[in-house]
Amino acid sequence: MLKIGMIGAGFVAGFHERALRSVRIGEFAGVCAPKGAEALAQVARQNQLGNTQVYATVADLAKAVDVVCVFAPNFARVEIMRQIAQAVESGAKLKGIIVEKPLARTVKEADTLVRIATAMNIPTAYFENQIHMPSILQARHQLASVEKAMGPAHLARSAEEHGGPHEPWFWDPTTQGGGVCCDMGCHSIACGMFMLTPLGKPLDYLQPVSINASMALLKWGKEPWLGQLKARGVDYSKTPAEDYSTVTLELKDPQTGHRSIVQAVNSWIYDAPGLRLLMETFGPGYSYTVNSLQSPSGIFISDAAATAVVDSELALEKSQASRGSLILQPNEADLYGYVAEWIDALTAFEQGKDAKLNLEYGKTITTLILAAYMSHEKRQVIDLTDARVLRELEDYVPLIQKGEGAKVL
Repeated sequence: MLKIGMIGAGFVAGFHERALRSVRIGEFAGVCAPKGAEALAQVARQNQLGNTQVYATVADLAKAVDVVCVFAPNFARVEIMRQIAQAVESGAKLKGIIVEKPLARTVKEADTLVRIATAMNIPTAYFENQIHMPSILQARHQLASVEKAMGPAHLARSAEEHGGPHEPWFWDPTTQGGGVCCDMGCHSIACGMFMLTPLGKPLDYLQPVSINASMALLKWGKEPWLGQLKARGVDYSKTPAEDYSTVTLELKDPQTGHRSIVQAVNSWIYDAPGLRLLMETFGPGYSYTVNSLQSPSGIFISDAAATAVVDSELALEKSQASRGSLILQPNEADLYGYVAEWIDALTAFEQGKDAKLNLEYGKTITTLILAAYMSHEKRQVIDLTDARVLRELEDYVPLIQKGEGAKVL
């Protein structure tokens, strides 16, 4: 059984702790984080995930575990990976390295992470949970014979929407890397591409041809929400980020020449019961839909009883209500694909292999996200087959990420 160590103890680390309760091939052995580490370790021990210990440094953690997971903020990823490499040089015997989405804020950062991991010669996993969602995988399995007879899908719509992130650094485009397109567009673009990839083909089979994006600050630049962000130390009147983005990605089948389209929509302005993942895929004569807010379970809380609700997110991630008729998802970690991605990664690491998604794949998604920002800035379709454009993307930093979003929003 592989020993798992998490770097970071924030929201996503907590969600992964929930996922590990359904994974039997790993032990949550340690956590390293500037805050929240002991609380997360205590929860893990209570849930019998292992004798989870808190480590003061990345080096100490790496020497005590088999798999290191980078669940720290985006701006800290490169430095953390360097610390992992130093620990390996000093004798840490790692069998796998996991990095949560998005891999990086820029193509240059992504390339650095990939190069460091490659030099260590350790298997990697890029955690993009939505590709592992059981509802999508089962739909594709059920339609396998139909796809074989009729041909691959040609249109995928993928959307993730909620009311906004938890932590201030996530709202700050200079630390996070942008706004909602960086935060959640990486999900929707990757998932859309996966839904269009012909069965039996690798995830990088389809060739990106062009990308066209439009972004806007629709809600969080206005009062009273602007003031709410200021109270948390983020000022969108000075350094705004997009809270809405729509991206159209054109793909090409290299064997048949057939084109397909991904439509990715993401927002932090979804004032509704909670997080919604909405995926639709259309092929010749068939289709399927996934909606995470469609649940067989529901609860009702009256006004009189609402004061007893401690945490509205107990029922659903990013829930914005604590009373009335509420949607209940009994196992969000499984629903969103977290459990399956853990099983995939740990199984691969046991065999000395990369996971289904490795860091090189994460770099591909980062490149597409940066191309989307470039499209919005230039107000034009970006040709992803042009070598000059790809070279430009290598050093590109979006204005929004630089803190100059007011020029383009």
